[in-house]
Parts: sequence; structure tokens; C-alpha cells
Amino acid sequence: MPRRVPGAAAVPPTAPPVTARPRTAVPAVRRPCGGARDRPLTSLRRAAPALAGYVAVRLAGVLLLAHWAHLKGHGLWPALATSWDSRWYLEIADSGYDTALGTARNSNNLAFFPLYPALIKAVAAVTPGSRAGVGVLLAVVCSLVAAWGIFAVGDRLYGRRAGTLLTVLWGCAPVAAVQWMGYTESLFTALTAWALHCVLTGRWLWAGSLAALAGLTRPTGVAVAAAVSVTAVVALWQARRSGGGPRAAVLAAGLIAPLGWTGYVAWVGVRLGRWDGYLAVQKLWLNDWDGGADTLREVRRLLLYQSRPHLYLVVVTLVLFFSVAMFALCAAERQPLPLLVFTGVMLLVVLGSGGVYFPRARFLLPAFPLLLPVALAVARARRLTAVMVLAATALSSLWFGAYMQLVWPGPP
Repeated sequence: MPRRVPGAAAVPPTAPPVTARPRTAVPAVRRPCGGARDRPLTSLRRAAPALAGYVAVRLAGVLLLAHWAHLKGHGLWPALATSWDSRWYLEIADSGYDTALGTARNSNNLAFFPLYPALIKAVAAVTPGSRAGVGVLLAVVCSLVAAWGIFAVGDRLYGRRAGTLLTVLWGCAPVAAVQWMGYTESLFTALTAWALHCVLTGRWLWAGSLAALAGLTRPTGVAVAAAVSVTAVVALWQARRSGGGPRAAVLAAGLIAPLGWTGYVAWVGVRLGRWDGYLAVQKLWLNDWDGGADTLREVRRLLLYQSRPHLYLVVVTLVLFFSVAMFALCAAERQPLPLLVFTGVMLLVVLGSGGVYFPRARFLLPAFPLLLPVALAVARARRLTAVMVLAATALSSLWFGAYMQLVWPGPP
């Protein structure tokens, strides 16, 4: 399993040492004995500064959004709880899924995966308040679980300082306001972060189960399944080469991980009475995988042919460029295999799909390992430089989050 490597002693006192990359790219088949840092309460206490920083950034974002919404005569609650995709999830929680394909564009709710609306319905059944309120509450709680998991991954690989910065940077993403809206990004990121952490720590059955749940949350759950299954296959192959026997838990994790995503896709096919039912639903939403041709056309149109492109679309384009560059850097720095497989498949799905362009920055929000090179660079910088970078990133995120919800005319 990956272990942190102590940093050099010559690091100046203004920049606490940041550990080097892990020596082992693939977790061993043997289950680790587990140190005190892996115990839940100890891990939570260790993550407390990261969680406090994350909450501070997101609370500031909600306060800015509330003030801006008041000035524009809008309500805060509709923006958080009942806008755009939130309405689809609430409709599924209320009335269930469509039973026929239909022909209308952007109208079949089978395009939305079931775990989040199922949780809304289950929690709302035993708590007071509306389902819209439950949806936002779930998003906020899941964002905290996600932030904890992101810290745990960063801490395990590079130390507490890098893990804290990674968590805060995730909360400062341009579209991070979605994390506290009635959307699935927080739930999906929580499942993803802890699935990756379980792979890194050799908790294979947990990794496979969490990956299966991620596959019931978003279409990009296939990336989490791939990260667990591919790493399991490589770990078994390495164990066989070294003369060790295969572990049943590793094999089981590799088989369990894709069940959520494949199970829902198969269920849609059965419900619609055709083997390609899910693909047919996606076509009604104008979503086809074309290898990135549509993405390139949109980028070219925005950068070369539009004299005044919309700011929101410019930021989405910058996020895509940044994500590709960060993936190349992550690969060059030899990040652990499960992280590289996850972010690589995420980029293939998001960049390779046709259809709507504007939500792609949101689609990549759960790909937090892409922020690790930035977190490490900030961790190695002088304290004043790190504070200035974080402050600028946070302020731009707060402003853009409010802009996304109150100025941009479409969904995030």
C-alpha cells in the first residue's frame, strides 16, 4: 500500500515539508494492518482543519449568493433547491421513472441515475420538511463527507498540509457552488473519494461497494468502477508474479465495482423493452460519444469565431484545458494507478461526449485528483504566497458561483 515518504530536512521553515509521491503505484493484495490514522474518529480529528476551511469557503459563497440574490430581487432557496436538474431529481423522488421512451427532446427522466432521488425519498419519509429541503441537506452533508474523503486521500499520499490544501481547493473550484445545491456532485464525490481511499488502503470490499454505489449516482460512475476494477486486476497480476496467492476480496471488488452502473443501464433497457434503451434515452438528450469531435467544435467556435463569447462558457473552456494539463502532470508525476484511471476515464467521458457543452466543468468537479499538483505546489510555496493563492482562488470561486446562478441563463 502507498506510504508517505519523509521529505528532505532542508525545506525552509516557511514551507513545511511536503512528502514525495508514493513509492507504490498499485496497492498490495495483502490487507494492511491499519494504523491509528485510519480509525474514523482519529481521521476526522486530523481532517478538522481541512473541513473548517472548506466550510468557511462554502458558507461565504452562500452568503454572497444570498446578498446578490436579494439585490436582484431573487430568492436564495429556489437557486439552491429547485433549479434545473434539482427539479428532475425531485420529480423522480415524487413520481418515479418514465415507462416509455417517447420522442420529445430533453424530457425523459431515465437519463438521471437513481441513488440520489432514492435517498431524498427515503430521508423525507422519516423527517419533517419538504423533499427539496432534504435534497439540499443531503448535498451539504455529502459535501462534508466528500471533503473528508478528499483530505484522507491527499493526507495518505502527501501529508496533512497537502491534504488540507487539496480539500480547500476543491471547495474553491469555479463551479463549487453546485456542491451545496440539490445536485448529485457532492454524493458522487463522497463515494468516489472514499472508494479511492479504500483502494489505496487495501480495503477492497469497501472499495468495490462504494464504486457500485457511485455507478448508481452518475453516468461517470463508470470511471470509479474502472479505477477499482483495473487496479484489482493489476494487483492480482502482481501477486501472481511474486508467487503470492490471489485474494478473494480483491477479485470480488473488481467484480462488484461495475455492478451499479451496469445494473442501472440494464434496468433501463428492460424497462423500455430494448437492449439499447439507455443509449436511446441519451440520444433524446443529444448526448452521444463522438470521441471529442463536438468538444473541439465548441472550443473552436468559442475561441475563434465568437467576438464576445459568454463568460461562463469561457470559464468552462478554461477548466477543460486546465484539466487536460493537470492530467498530463499527474501522469508525469506517477500518481497511484487508481487515481490515474479514474481521472483518465472521467476526461474520456466528459471530453469525448457530444451534446451540451456548458455543464462540462460541473461534470469534472468530482475529479479532485487533478488538483493534487496544484495542492502540492501551494504546499511547497512560502506561507504568504500560499495565502494569496488561496484567497484569490476562493474569492473568484465565490463570485463566479453567484454569477453562475444569477446571471448565466442556463443550468450550471
